[in-house]
Amino acid sequence: MDFKIASTKEDVVASFLKSVDNAQSSDQPYPYWLLRDCLPEDTVAPVAELPFPPPELHGQSGRREIHNATRKYFDVENQQKYDVVRIIAEGFQDPRVTSKIEKTFGTDLKGSYLRIEYAQDTDGFWLEPHTDLGVKLFTMLLYISSDPQHKDLGTDIYDQDKNWVARSPFAQNTAMVFIPSDISYHGFEKRPIEGVRTSVIINYVTDEWRAREQLAFPDQPIGG
Repeated sequence: MDFKIASTKEDVVASFLKSVDNAQSSDQPYPYWLLRDCLPEDTVAPVAELPFPPPELHGQSGRREIHNATRKYFDVENQQKYDVVRIIAEGFQDPRVTSKIEKTFGTDLKGSYLRIEYAQDTDGFWLEPHTDLGVKLFTMLLYISSDPQHKDLGTDIYDQDKNWVARSPFAQNTAMVFIPSDISYHGFEKRPIEGVRTSVIINYVTDEWRAREQLAFPDQPIGG
């Protein structure tokens, strides 16, 4: 499907900065934020309709790494193919965005690299509680699909003993943000998924990230 997009990188930057200014925050069981209207309105449908096939689970789930061979990214190749991928990647590479993230969420992104994954989850998918701690300095789980039946498909939030505490709301163009720590447990409890649960996972990762082909700008560190 060919979408005409009027929005530019500047619109992506403006939308994200506004969504951060209007974010709701919680400090239990760890600090996290809920954002709305994260992307310009005319970019959301094109992202949802990107022609990437969802991975076949083959009865295996629990960690995304199991399906590494079929995961999709806003990488150099896909930026060249799809305008919407390019302008979103350029927006999150912009120093106004990275500075806002550092100041609002309390992280240092200097020298890190932007990594954006296009995630498509189907029935049978689940994720064990995990923290993202390590090479990830920032995590944003941006929900894209619009099916009303997906309203209960948000991210599950756990305490440091991996006890379920809460679930983020799932609605198109909303997001959950957190800074990975040793207590930032999150996952996805197995439950029925109608159709495809689509989300975009935005991370800034350290130079230790080995899979350079996944990065949006593998030769352009933040602040470099």
